[in-house]
Amino acid sequence: MKRITNLGLGATPALRTASIGLGAALALSLAACHLQSDSQKTDFGERIVNADSEPHNWLSTGRNYEETRFSPLDQIGEKTIDRLGLSWFHDVDSEGLEATPIVVDGTLFLSTGWGNVQAYEAVTGKLLWEYDPQVPRATRAKACCGPVNRGVAYWDGKVFVGTLDGRLIAVDAKTGAPVWSVVTVDQSKNYTITGAPRIVKGRVIIGNGGADMGIRGYVSAYDVDTGKMDWRFYTVPGKPGKPDGAASDKILATLAAKTWSGDWWSEKGGSGGGTVWDSMAYDPDTDLLFIGVGNAGVFSRSHRNPDNLDNLFVSSIVAVRPETGEYVWHYQTTPGDQWDYTATQHMILADLTIDGAVRKVIMQAPKNGFFYVLDRNTGKLISAKPYGLVNWATGVDLKTGRPNINPEALYNKTGKTFLALPGGGGAHEWYPMSFSPSTGLVYIPVHTMPSPYQDDPDYKPKPLGMRLGVNLSLWNAAYDGPQKALIPKSGENYLVAWDPVRQKEVWRAPYTYPFNGGVLSTQGNLVFHGDIDGVLHAYRADTGKELWSFNTGAAIFAAPVTYAVNGRQYVTVVSGWGTTTSLVLGRYSWGKDGVRGGPTRILTFALDAKTALPKAARPEKRELNPPPQFGTAAMIRDGEKFYAQSCMACHGGAAYSAGAVPDLRYSATLADESVWTSVVYDGVLADTGMVSFKQNHSRDELSAIRAYVIDRAHKSKGVE
Repeated sequence: MKRITNLGLGATPALRTASIGLGAALALSLAACHLQSDSQKTDFGERIVNADSEPHNWLSTGRNYEETRFSPLDQIGEKTIDRLGLSWFHDVDSEGLEATPIVVDGTLFLSTGWGNVQAYEAVTGKLLWEYDPQVPRATRAKACCGPVNRGVAYWDGKVFVGTLDGRLIAVDAKTGAPVWSVVTVDQSKNYTITGAPRIVKGRVIIGNGGADMGIRGYVSAYDVDTGKMDWRFYTVPGKPGKPDGAASDKILATLAAKTWSGDWWSEKGGSGGGTVWDSMAYDPDTDLLFIGVGNAGVFSRSHRNPDNLDNLFVSSIVAVRPETGEYVWHYQTTPGDQWDYTATQHMILADLTIDGAVRKVIMQAPKNGFFYVLDRNTGKLISAKPYGLVNWATGVDLKTGRPNINPEALYNKTGKTFLALPGGGGAHEWYPMSFSPSTGLVYIPVHTMPSPYQDDPDYKPKPLGMRLGVNLSLWNAAYDGPQKALIPKSGENYLVAWDPVRQKEVWRAPYTYPFNGGVLSTQGNLVFHGDIDGVLHAYRADTGKELWSFNTGAAIFAAPVTYAVNGRQYVTVVSGWGTTTSLVLGRYSWGKDGVRGGPTRILTFALDAKTALPKAARPEKRELNPPPQFGTAAMIRDGEKFYAQSCMACHGGAAYSAGAVPDLRYSATLADESVWTSVVYDGVLADTGMVSFKQNHSRDELSAIRAYVIDRAHKSKGVE
């Protein structure tokens, strides 16, 4: 890909170094060090634009602005991988790890739960400093997916992180001392931040989460030096007749507003949704910033979109100018989405030869199951093919760019239950994919997870919990109900090597369970990929042959990175269960020896390293001993409905939970109504994150939830 330095400061010659080896990389590092020494005169963005000129570093979450997650390093390669061993590890006190580390000139920066940040010596693993933003633990109730964080950004001596309570913070990269902090959201609403910031042209770009919780999405840009907001782009229209004074005002009024009907902007209508909670990419050639937009605020169109319109810009890729937020183009992957098919999944920029011509493209494998190749200058669709199992649409029309939707999938019209493939977890979730310019392949973690959708005609939003407008009791019973026949089997969850030009699978590596981690590819003809069982795998990038593996002891969701210091290449990955994967996996949250947990840690590998992990402790064998059932059948049915709305996001579908969040089936509070009430109604544990739910439910309704959990415990006894 041709580089044009257009960041407004001194130009540095662009280098195309996709095949560079470690020796040449170290020679180039001298130039990089010189570049850094004159940082007062040189925009750090030039280093990211020319990331291949210093492949010993991992300067941004995707390594480069194209977000390829490909490294030109090759000291660790297919011929040396058998010598790879653990160099160092560090146990981390965090509720799950999902972050991609950043490595800058020998220092590794990592975000952990809630938005904490740590700095390590990249060679030894020595902890240099740790910053705790002191996020109130009650914020957990606003998060759909736990208090996780997916990474930091670095720019000219500062590290930037978004916190769960919606702050954007800059800290000193040498000391960890805070430099500035700004609140990016209305903290009285259910906003969170879990995604990694990106930095373009001296502006920190950050979105937010909470579409499932009834908020309106947007992305904002802040000055790296002062924290002053430069612009904001809302992804969906607000209340008609009330402009925001934002960069998005014109396009929302002239285009997007026409695609909405009803009272989507209200609390009952879901307030719009469309959050930019994860993926972004930047093209310095065209000076376009690409943002991935999530689902609408209420799933069912019956409650937000009675005229069944497209609802721009939900489930879309949107291109804007990074200096102003000015809209340039969009492409909507799922018009009028009502299956949670977000387009927030990883986006990759590349130059591909298609039909004999070099095309500048943007590629995405969003949750809806189709792999998209778009012209990144215009947003025009080039091709789209299913990379996983799909039944909600029969294909994508290349002339219109629209999916051919299966009429049965329109459950808001049919009034029936539709068992969708992919389900709400998507065929590919947030776990980053990777593109290797050496093989020309994209490596995608794919899974097969159906979800039942049924309109809830009695839907009424609650202050806390998910506001989806569908019958969540069907999700609550995942894999115990009618979708049991579609339980994933080995081979239906896999790492796939995908040819984006031919839109065809080249090879796959099967896994038993879904929700396996992010991907790293390297010039050493390797692909690194971690799985939910805690095993880090290395495959030949061209053939898929497994060459090496290492059991870390805990689930791997994050993507590995690789870097070099003093002529030695390292591979780093983080592990630790901490997502709401248990929400949709049900009892598959549990492994052979009990709940999937294990130590939360960062691990670094190098050739000929011999560090050993301590012997893993076997999970404590617990016995279910629920109290006698006190509730009636009707009370249990009501409790299931209330549990799905208010409890399932944290405590798991069908009351199966994994990781740090308590499994309520084992809770001692079940035996005593007064103790149960003190927790769920009075909020005596609010400081730990277990807030009061009296905003949502009466005492009797919370008692019905207790009856439901007791019922689940009795049904589980003897099964696990």
